[in-house]
Amino acid sequence: MSEDAADHLKLIALDADDLAILSAHLQDSVLKVADIVWLPAEKRFALAVRRFDWEGAARGQRRRRLTALHFDRVRSVRSTGIDTATPDRVLSLLAIGFTEGDSPEGDITLHFSDGAAIRLAVECVESQMKDLGPVWEALGLPGHPDEA
Repeated sequence: MSEDAADHLKLIALDADDLAILSAHLQDSVLKVADIVWLPAEKRFALAVRRFDWEGAARGQRRRRLTALHFDRVRSVRSTGIDTATPDRVLSLLAIGFTEGDSPEGDITLHFSDGAAIRLAVECVESQMKDLGPVWEALGLPGHPDEA
């Protein structure tokens, strides 16, 4: 499938409102546990996802894109329901949230299906999402059993 480089998204989040925008674009992204990297010396947490292209879906296209997401100024990382001993396990990202502590500090939580989550304790919100290039046809439109 051909595409224009101008079709790639590159977004930066510096506050909770910006994170909500990233969350909307990344909803229903899929990744493997092996696609997650914590670099404590750099205070960086990164992951590569296969993002469902919601903008394309609005135009009748069903496709996924390889997208990088990273968070800077990360002090610590905790997870629930994610076993690093199963690197091929597929996770589905549902949402990204922010809980403010002593401003600008707080916790960024990545919520996945089946109750899995990753919580990042951050000095402040500083994140970037960038489409990397490959685009392919998605098998279907993501759905959720709770939807009416």
